[in-house]
Amino acid sequence: MEVLVKTWLTAAAVCFLYTCSPSVAAQDTNLVTHSLARKVNSVKQDTETVHFYAWGGSAQVNSYLQWVSEQVSQQYNIRFQHVKLADTSDAVSRVLAEKAAGNHTNGSVDLIWINGENFAAMKEHGLLTKNWVSSLKYFPLTNPHENTAMVTDFGESTLGMEAPWGKASLVFYYRQQHLQHLAIPPPQTIHELLEFAQQSPGRFTYPVPSDYLGITFLKYAIIALNEDRQKVFYQPVSESALNSVLPALWQYLDALHPVMWRRGETMLRQASQLQRLMGTGELSIAFSFTAAEIPSAVERFDLPKDIRTYVMHDGSLANVHFVGLTYNSSVKTAAKTVVDFLLSPKAQAQKQKLKVWGDESVLDLSLLSPSDRSLFDQEGGHPSALDKSQKVKLIAEPHSSWADAIRNAWYKRYGVRY
Repeated sequence: MEVLVKTWLTAAAVCFLYTCSPSVAAQDTNLVTHSLARKVNSVKQDTETVHFYAWGGSAQVNSYLQWVSEQVSQQYNIRFQHVKLADTSDAVSRVLAEKAAGNHTNGSVDLIWINGENFAAMKEHGLLTKNWVSSLKYFPLTNPHENTAMVTDFGESTLGMEAPWGKASLVFYYRQQHLQHLAIPPPQTIHELLEFAQQSPGRFTYPVPSDYLGITFLKYAIIALNEDRQKVFYQPVSESALNSVLPALWQYLDALHPVMWRRGETMLRQASQLQRLMGTGELSIAFSFTAAEIPSAVERFDLPKDIRTYVMHDGSLANVHFVGLTYNSSVKTAAKTVVDFLLSPKAQAQKQKLKVWGDESVLDLSLLSPSDRSLFDQEGGHPSALDKSQKVKLIAEPHSSWADAIRNAWYKRYGVRY
């Protein structure tokens, strides 16, 4: 008890002296006594311990990481400890405080599950190891040269600081019976979607851009419609850049809105309403950012059995989540081994199982051997589920500043439509 009290006081003193986030000091005991635990473990056993800081709010995620712990222990003699977080920013603050304290070689955080703003903050403050991801055995299987989402995090180049781990991507789904009756194939590009809507008015719509799925559709559309200006989306938005890409979007939407559900005069406020209209038969095609939710909705009878899911040929907007390696980890080699296992076909296939997690793999299945590809075969696969063997062109999320700019411009042009 005396040792634990001294350890807590030391941690509290570091927070006070170096003005780290107050939330760090208030975390669970396992966040406060880490350094002591690392020392005790090094004495008691020869195995190295890798501390993986990750959100702990999902029973499915926690269960999967327990499986990972068992696997790396058996295969590599590495002790994997999942440090559960309520907020990833707490771990970011912890590494920042250690850097301020001069702890550059024995950090308490080895690996961290991050993307978006948390990655940008760690990149800005030099809290991550650079240029290590390309050395991983399985990283080439993500096909980073074709899939820019594997090396871009919300418009920020990863610079080899973080490895892709899983993804959510834009998928479309349709009523098979409807399209067969209309004698129209499912549209495969943003341009074919407009043609579909014109041939079958009222059978498609999208939510207003204040909804996450509404702004997702607009980001996909504006990128797909400006193939010759792709680079501008991965820099902070400027007025000139915005004005250069909006005309193509306005031309498209001006043609699409009059042939949408309720002629585009009334639009949906929430993404969940898309699924409801597909269920009632008012729409024939819709979209989602989570492929796994579609077969689950069919099983719950929220969607009919003739639903089929697919991805557009001109690209699928992807939101990738990553694993970063801290600059001051003392077990970098072991940590890299763990990340390489997380990218292995075995681990990615296990994570993708609907009953385990349902998180989409970052691997390009077309690059896998037949035996590795077979790991992703779902036993008794659902007919409404996305065919994971399809080769998908992923489109990285644009720089985070673009979302507000596009949203504001849309409302200025079209007004409130609900």
